[in-house]
Amino acid sequence: MSHIPNRIDTVRPDAPEQAGYGPHPVGVRTSQLDIPGRIDVARATEDSQPLYNRPMTVELWYPAAPGNAPGDPYDTLIRDGQTTTRLLGRAARDATPAQGRFPLVVISHGYPGNRFLMSHLGETLASRGFIAAAPDHADSTYADQGAFGATLYHRPLDQRAVIDHVAATVPQADTGHTGVIGYSMGGYGALVFAGAGVSRTATTADFAPPAGLLSRHISGSETHAALIDPRVRAAIAIGPWGNHRGIWDSPGLAGLAKPLMIMAGSLDEVSDYAAMRGIFEQTTGTTRHLLTFQGASHNAAAPIPAPAESWAASPALDFIPFEHYADPVWDTVRMNNIAQHFATAFLSLHLKGDKTMQRYLDDSFVGFAPTSARALTFETLTKGH
Repeated sequence: MSHIPNRIDTVRPDAPEQAGYGPHPVGVRTSQLDIPGRIDVARATEDSQPLYNRPMTVELWYPAAPGNAPGDPYDTLIRDGQTTTRLLGRAARDATPAQGRFPLVVISHGYPGNRFLMSHLGETLASRGFIAAAPDHADSTYADQGAFGATLYHRPLDQRAVIDHVAATVPQADTGHTGVIGYSMGGYGALVFAGAGVSRTATTADFAPPAGLLSRHISGSETHAALIDPRVRAAIAIGPWGNHRGIWDSPGLAGLAKPLMIMAGSLDEVSDYAAMRGIFEQTTGTTRHLLTFQGASHNAAAPIPAPAESWAASPALDFIPFEHYADPVWDTVRMNNIAQHFATAFLSLHLKGDKTMQRYLDDSFVGFAPTSARALTFETLTKGH
């Protein structure tokens, strides 16, 4: 275990106004669930699609009552799936929840990732009056990374299962006002879950699961229509994967009708910036925003700062695990703070109805110190355009 503190809670002095921590103390707890009757896609074949109880671990951040000592650590693994790390933030483990009800935000990691990859958002959103729920997606974590097709199939279903779990177990959660934040494959899931059904050609692509299983999410199908959840009021897709590989077509993207924000790096080599702009331009069924970090790659905005343990080479990987978290150009804390600012404004507007937050989305970088929005662009397209 490193003696260098791996902080997820750093707020730079040049952070925009809605970044960092709000008025609520933060509590955190971990819950376990099994999702019954799921197809075990990782073990499915053309002839057999066995069912299983799909396991899920969920980290829940929430507004806490005063009086709990903050700063309980998070013990987890880095990108190699083997090396332990300890992350430090401001949440108090198992703290008494605050009185009241709070909108839910589901935070969905990439492939691979884990429930702590965007823990900076979990803590800061909880401090600003949301309940944040981040699952470990089976077959898609550092420790159990498996068949890619399983992630394509399960991801939007997992996101819905998290809402159901929180609705049943967290009385403080107003799940009728839910937002979904997804990074990379989590962004793919958020788009499908929010209404952008996949194309027919995607279901037979070389990366698709066997036996046409991905057809469950085809745009216009009864099964995809049943997935779209009225509790979800807004979605944020960070570096969403798939448009460069034909996951969507124009009619499918036009089917997304919930408010949308996309965050992207202009040099993203994994999800392809031009393809992400295509999502922005073709989701004509809603008002949407595109925040671009000029010069950033796929790690824009979402991942926590690289833990100290990730700076060393790992025998389990053919690259230094640091590269999974960091960007060659941008400071991670800076990107985290900017992501927190825009996520807080967007979700407060659409989940809480806080109209005072609209000004942060009006394309003028309100809330940024002079010159501190350099190398950022923020664009908006309205429904029908």
